[in-house]
Amino acid sequence: MTNVIGTWRLLRAVASDGNGNELPVPYGGHPMGRVVLSADGRMMAMTSDARREIPGGGKREYSTYCGNYTYDGKQLITRVDAASDPSRVGSEQVRDVRFEDGLMVLRPPLRSYGGAAAEQRELFWEKIADV
Repeated sequence: MTNVIGTWRLLRAVASDGNGNELPVPYGGHPMGRVVLSADGRMMAMTSDARREIPGGGKREYSTYCGNYTYDGKQLITRVDAASDPSRVGSEQVRDVRFEDGLMVLRPPLRSYGGAAAEQRELFWEKIADV
């Protein structure tokens, strides 16, 4: 099983619809994020659109959460105890995990982001430090 413990930087994100058709890239094509997974089972995650200006008066996508996690080699499951979106507190955030070309790829469930149609995202993370 590949070790997920450490600090990870978001490099890129892709999205598709429920039928697998490619959608515009999340975060305006300029993702910024960190995930920290500690050896004692705590984690924190932050993702954001890193563009200096959001065109057309749009809303900047931003999300944070933290909690205790488990990892079984295929799924990362976090029991959320604090989040920028209060509806996530007390929930389990489930991410499928795979490794590709040295990157950790996290795949959340199909869901709507910002009220838009549901999309399937994959987020590609580069390990930048051991915890």
